[in-house]
Amino acid sequence: MALKKNNWFTLRNGVIALVVLAVLLLAGFKLWSPPERPSYLTAAAELSDLEDAVLATGTIQAFKQVSVGAQASGQIKSLKVKLGDRVKAGQLIAEIDSLTQQNSLRNAEAALESVRAQLLSKQATLKQAELAFKRAESLMDQEAGSRESFEAAEATQAATRAEITALNAQIAQAKISVNTANLNLSYTRIVAPMDGTVVALIAQEGQTVNANQSTPTIIKLARMDTVTVRAQISEADVTRVKAGQKVYFTILGEPAKRYTTTLRAIEPAPDSISTDTSTSSTTSTSTSTAIYYNGLLDVPNPDDKLRISMTTQVRIVLAEATQTLTIPSVALGEQAPDGRYVVRVLDEQGLVMPHRVRIGLNNTVSAQVLEGLAESDKVILGEATADTPTSTKRMGPPPM
Repeated sequence: MALKKNNWFTLRNGVIALVVLAVLLLAGFKLWSPPERPSYLTAAAELSDLEDAVLATGTIQAFKQVSVGAQASGQIKSLKVKLGDRVKAGQLIAEIDSLTQQNSLRNAEAALESVRAQLLSKQATLKQAELAFKRAESLMDQEAGSRESFEAAEATQAATRAEITALNAQIAQAKISVNTANLNLSYTRIVAPMDGTVVALIAQEGQTVNANQSTPTIIKLARMDTVTVRAQISEADVTRVKAGQKVYFTILGEPAKRYTTTLRAIEPAPDSISTDTSTSSTTSTSTSTAIYYNGLLDVPNPDDKLRISMTTQVRIVLAEATQTLTIPSVALGEQAPDGRYVVRVLDEQGLVMPHRVRIGLNNTVSAQVLEGLAESDKVILGEATADTPTSTKRMGPPPM
């Protein structure tokens, strides 16, 4: 009996020891389990269109705009156009009461006729003087007349010819007066200097205009089949742009529609140059306010959707690539002396592998990968948090 009792105690102690050992092994496994791998925020290398562009805000202006004014004083008798009308060059726009100009023309014509009549009279007098001179000369040759009579006839002939010369000069002056009167009369009929659209009516029928001090404007005429956009380019970007570069812009009313053209020119000085009057004011302006230079671009406007003073969002394209391999620019590490960048890539096993890549176009949002990555490679943008998704889907630039 004592032997059996000892065996039972031995078995129980062995079981307890095994249980304690199992507990210790489990606790040790938990204590020595490998740490969890960190989570990363990634983006896949993908094919997309990429561009580097300068952004600017612009204003639409007419390709050409003129103020059509009156060069004659008087009351506007009739206005032949209304706002928005399309007119052709030479088309009658307005008429000014021309009675004063007509009277001036009649006076000038009458003065011309008077001088012409005086000329005819003098020409007849000259003919008599020439005959008298010939008679006196003949008598002198025959020693039948006196030298005094001969000299008097000669002087009369010369004086008459001089008077005719003076009258001819007066006729020339009278003709100029007639031409001037005709011109002043023509100024009472105001015609369009070019093809265009009436964009403003400054004067109305019945209004009296005075052209003696300054030329009063009747209408403003603009050519709108083509419009010009004046885009304000900051001084930080103006050195990167040049004439001939591709440009596209949108208007507020149609943000999804692009108008594409090329940059025609860049004005050499900002608008402030027309108001700066001294070196001190120029210095204060340049240090206290931003400087912008106007870039000019022309675009056809066949449907008249583009109107004067509309605001535009302009993109001047410096470089572009279509369907090229791109990654977010934030994924780029430090640049090596050979120009390549280090990019961390997360492989299928979740391991981080460094890749050396060659970058082309980089607009600080997306970068073009020329070498070192394949499509769908997951590049690491940073470590993910509990509230951050581990992958991102990149969006292209907003439609312009």
